[in-house]
Amino acid sequence: MTRPRSDLFDDGGATGQLMAELDWADTPLGAVSDWPQSLRSAVRMVLSSRYPMLLLWGDRLSQLYNDAYSALIGDKHPGALGDDVRVTLAEGWDVLAPLIEQAMATGVASWVPALQLLLERAGYREEAYFSVSHAPARDDDGRTVGVLTVCSEVTEQVVGERRLRLLRDLSLRGDGRTVDVDATCARLIDAIGGHPLDVPFAAIYLRDGGTLRRIAHAGGDPRDATITGSLPTVVDLADPGPTARAWGLPDAAAGRPTDVTGLDERLSLPAGPWGDPARAALALPLPAGADDQPLGVLLVGVSPNRSLDEAYRSFYQLLTQQVSTAVRNAQEYERERRRAETLAELDRVKTTFFTNVSHEFRTPLTLMLGPLADALADTAAPLTPPQRERVETAWRSATRLLTLVNSLLTFSSLEAGRARSDAHEVDLSALTAELASVFRAAVERAGLTLDVDCPPLPHPVTVDPVNWERVVTNLLSNALKYTFIGGIRVAVDADHDEVRLTVADTGIGIAEAELPKLFERFHRVQGARSRSHEGTGIGLALVNELARLEGGEVRVTSQVGVGTTFTVALPWSAARRAAATGPSPEGWGDAARAAVQEATGWLTDPAGDVAEPATAPGPAADELAGARILLADDNSDMRAYLSRLLAAQGWRVWSVTDGRQALDAVHRELPDLVLTDVMMPVLDGFDLVRRLRADPATRSLPVLVLSARAGEEASVAGLSLGADDYLVKPFAAAELIARIRTAIRRARSGASDPDGPAPTAVSTPTSTQPVGTATETRARTGPSGDQPAPVGAAPAEGASPVDRAGDPTRASAIARPDEDRLGDRLDEQWTYPSVPTSAAAMRRDVRLALDDLDVDGDVAEDLLLAASEAMNNAVEHAQRPSRPEVRVRLQVGDTLVRISVRDFGTWRDRRPAMDRGRGALLMNAYGDVRLVSTGEGTTVTIERRLT
Repeated sequence: MTRPRSDLFDDGGATGQLMAELDWADTPLGAVSDWPQSLRSAVRMVLSSRYPMLLLWGDRLSQLYNDAYSALIGDKHPGALGDDVRVTLAEGWDVLAPLIEQAMATGVASWVPALQLLLERAGYREEAYFSVSHAPARDDDGRTVGVLTVCSEVTEQVVGERRLRLLRDLSLRGDGRTVDVDATCARLIDAIGGHPLDVPFAAIYLRDGGTLRRIAHAGGDPRDATITGSLPTVVDLADPGPTARAWGLPDAAAGRPTDVTGLDERLSLPAGPWGDPARAALALPLPAGADDQPLGVLLVGVSPNRSLDEAYRSFYQLLTQQVSTAVRNAQEYERERRRAETLAELDRVKTTFFTNVSHEFRTPLTLMLGPLADALADTAAPLTPPQRERVETAWRSATRLLTLVNSLLTFSSLEAGRARSDAHEVDLSALTAELASVFRAAVERAGLTLDVDCPPLPHPVTVDPVNWERVVTNLLSNALKYTFIGGIRVAVDADHDEVRLTVADTGIGIAEAELPKLFERFHRVQGARSRSHEGTGIGLALVNELARLEGGEVRVTSQVGVGTTFTVALPWSAARRAAATGPSPEGWGDAARAAVQEATGWLTDPAGDVAEPATAPGPAADELAGARILLADDNSDMRAYLSRLLAAQGWRVWSVTDGRQALDAVHRELPDLVLTDVMMPVLDGFDLVRRLRADPATRSLPVLVLSARAGEEASVAGLSLGADDYLVKPFAAAELIARIRTAIRRARSGASDPDGPAPTAVSTPTSTQPVGTATETRARTGPSGDQPAPVGAAPAEGASPVDRAGDPTRASAIARPDEDRLGDRLDEQWTYPSVPTSAAAMRRDVRLALDDLDVDGDVAEDLLLAASEAMNNAVEHAQRPSRPEVRVRLQVGDTLVRISVRDFGTWRDRRPAMDRGRGALLMNAYGDVRLVSTGEGTTVTIERRLT
C-alpha cells in the first residue's frame, strides 16, 4: 500500500527519508498519525540534531535515530529503524541494559564517558568506546515511556591514548639503566606484556651471526607454555625450516615486514577484552639505524577485536622503532662496557707489570750501586782519576735509574690502589725548608734566586714524609727546569681551613689550554722551552696523586711569559688525622738529592766546551786525525762520555746541549761530522737534520743520529730526513767510532772526486719505503747514450780497484768492449729495505722491467734466480750495515743484461756457510758473476748475454 509522507521526517536527512518510507503501522509504535505529540516532538529533536542521538520508545524499546547515529552502528543500519534495541545491540546489551533500565526506573539521566562496548557492525567482534548519556523520555501524560540517548564514539581517542602509554612505558624501560642486551629486551617485553589489548603477544629475536635467537617473549598465561612451545627458539637463516617460515621470521630478518595469518591454527591464545582467539600477527624487522641488515625481528600479535588498519600498522612501526633504539643503545653500552673492561684489564696488567719489573730492577741496581759506591770510597785501592770519572758517571746514571724505578713503582701502586700513606706527625715547615735547601746550590748555579718562606705552623701536621718529599721535589725540579730568569719561591702557610704549600716561579708559564691536561700522566707541553728534554712525564701526575693520597689537592695558576704557581692544599681534617704507629720511615731525602744531582746536569754550560785530541794519538797512518766533531746532547754525562771517547781517537770534539746551539756552532765553524741526540730541548735532533739539509752550505755535511728510540720506524724517520746514519742507544763504542770513520771518509771521498756522485747522494738516502717496496730511479738513455750514474749506484766496472774510502777490493772487474753501450735500452734502479721479503719485491720489479723489453723468458728466469741469491745473501749476511737497505740496478743494452746488487754491510771473513764467494759460484750457473767488496758494502754483479 502507499504510505502517506509526513512533514515530521522532512528535515531528517537520509535517515529521515528512510523513516518516512517505513511502514510504522507494522511496528510496535503504530501509524505515525497515531503518535502522541510527545513522541513527535522527540523525533523532530532527534532528526534535527547533528549529534548522534537515539530515541528508545515504548515497552519494546523501538529505535528512532538520526544520520549521525546511523554511522555509529554501521551494518546494522537501516534495519535497526523501528526495531527493538535489545535485538540490534544484543552483543552489547549486558552493558547497556543497566543504564537504560536505571533511567526508565528512576527518571534520572546518566553520563558514562568511554563506555567499552562490543559491536558487530563491521563483520567482526569489535572493541568500541562511547561517551553516552541516557535521559528519560516522557509521554503526554508525563509518564516515562522511553529513553533519549545522546552518544559520541571515542574509540580512536581511547585506543590512541592506550598505545601512547605503551610507547611511553617502552621509553622508560629502555632508558639505558641496564647495559646488558638480554636484560634490556626482558624489560621491553615486560612493558609490552602490560598492554595485551593492543599487543596480545610479542617476541624479540636478535641476529647472532647467521641465526636469529629469541631473547624474550610475552603473552598468554605465564603458567601456560603455549607461546614458548609454538615459537622457535633459534632460527638458522640459511635453512629456516617450515615453522620459522610460517611465522615470517626469515623474511623479516631480510628486511621485509610480513603479515602472519591463520594464527589460530597453530596457536591457541585468548586475546582482546573478551578472550577471542588471536588470528593474525606481524613479523617486523628491527632497523639497525643505517642501511645495514636488521638487528633482528619483533614478532607481535594483532588484536582480534581491532581492525589492522593504517593507524594500527603505524602504531606497530613506532613500537618497532622504540624497541630497536633501546636494543641498539644496549648493544652500544655493552660494547662500551666491554671496551672499558678490556682497557681496565690492560691497565691492571700494565700496572702489575710495572710493579713487578720495578721490583726486579732493584736487585741489579743494588748490585750496581753498591760496588760502585765501594769503589769510589775505597781508600786502600783508590781509583785513578780517569777511572774515577768513569765510575762516577756509572754511579750517577745508576742512581738516576733507581729514581725512575721508584717513581714508576710509586705511580703503579697509586694506580692499582695499593699505595698507603705512612703518616707521621711532622714539623711541615721545617721539613719543607730542609727539602728546599737541598736545591739552593743548583738554583743559584742556574742564576736564579730561591726564596724559602716557611714560618712555624700553629699545629703539627700528619703526613707521610716520603710522599711529601716527592711532592716538594717534583715541584721544585719542574720549576728549575722551566725557569731561566728570576727565581723560585717556596712558602708554607695556613689558615683556619687548610695548610698550603706554594711553589711559584717566574718561568715560561703554561698556556691556559694546557692547564686541564697538566696532571695527566705522560702529558708534556709540546714545544715548551726547557733546560732538558729528559723526563718521564709523570712528575706532576705523581704530585697530584700523592696529594690526593694525603687527603689534599693541587691547584695551579699560570700565565705565559710570567710564571706558574702550584699550590698543594691539605685541609686540617686530613693534616691532623691519626698518625701511624711505629717508627718514622727512613730514607727520605734520597729523592731530593737524586733530583738535584739530575738537575745539575741540565745546568752545565757547554759554551766553549771543547775536548782536544788525546795526547796519545792513534796510528800514524790514520788520515782522520784532527777531524772536527760537533756533539749535541742535553745529558751532561752523555756529553762527557762521548767527548772522552771521541777525543781518544785524535779528534777535536766540541759539545752543545740542544739543536739551536748546534746550528749556531755549525755556522761559526763547519765540522767534519755532526753527532746529535734526537730528544733535546729548543730544537730536537730531527729538526736539526732538516735544517742542515735545507741549507746548501751544510747539505753534504755528514750527520749521525743517536737516539733511545729503537725500531725501524724511528730509524727510517731519521734517514728519510737526510741523516747519514742512525744508531740506537745503548751502543758499542767501537761500532760508533767505526760508523763515524765511514761517514767522514765517504764525505771526503765524495768531495774530492769530481766525477763521483753529488753530495746529496750521501745525505739523502732513499730507503724510506715500507717493507716489500722499493724506491725506484729509472733512466731511459737518449740517442747519445750519455747517462750519469744513478745515486748510490755501484762503481763502474772499469774503475780502480780502490773504493772511495780507500779500501782495496777483493775482486776487480775487467772492462768489456760493449760496456759503452750497456744501458742503451734500460737503466733502472730500486732501493729495498734489508728484510727477507724484499727478494720477492725485487723479483717482481725486475721481471716487469724485462717483460717490457721482450727479453727471452729463459734468460729472464735465469737472471731472476741469480739476482734472488744475491739479494738473499745481502739481507742475511751483511755485517752491521750502515744503512738498512739493499740497492738493485738493472742495465740492458743491445746484447748484454747486467744486474747489480749492493748492500751496505762491512766485509769480514765468514764461515764457509756464509761465504759470498761460494754463493757467487752457485750464481755462475745462471750468469757471469763478479763481486766487489769495500769498507762500505759489497756489490754483486750478474751479467748475461742476450744472444
